[in-house]
Amino acid sequence: QLRLVESGGGLVQPGGSLRLSCAVSGFTLDYYPIGWFRQAPGKEREGVSCISSSGESLNYASSVKGRFTISRDTAKNTVYLQMNSLRPEDTAIYYCARNRYPYRSNWYDPVLYDLWGQGTQVTVSS
Repeated sequence: QLRLVESGGGLVQPGGSLRLSCAVSGFTLDYYPIGWFRQAPGKEREGVSCISSSGESLNYASSVKGRFTISRDTAKNTVYLQMNSLRPEDTAIYYCARNRYPYRSNWYDPVLYDLWGQGTQVTVSS
């Protein structure tokens, strides 16, 4: 009931695109920011993007800004991450998560998120 489910990952060539989806249930997007995180083998989990509870504030890590776009469809209770111009260094497991502190500025801190999806694998390779 209270969950997030990612989908849309896969194998793509450098320069290609993928669109990730995060389907949420048990709560409304109007009360919680939703973030995208990723974790590559041997590396720390890092914040990729976040959309505010109003849907008006969009945040991106510097490494993806200009290439990734976060959006949402409140009618479908779904958050999206459009990933363009993908690079091998984008390879990771991607997670979406619910932020329990909608007015905190440090959206990239995983400790602020109380619900996590299972993750979806994104592999960028030629």
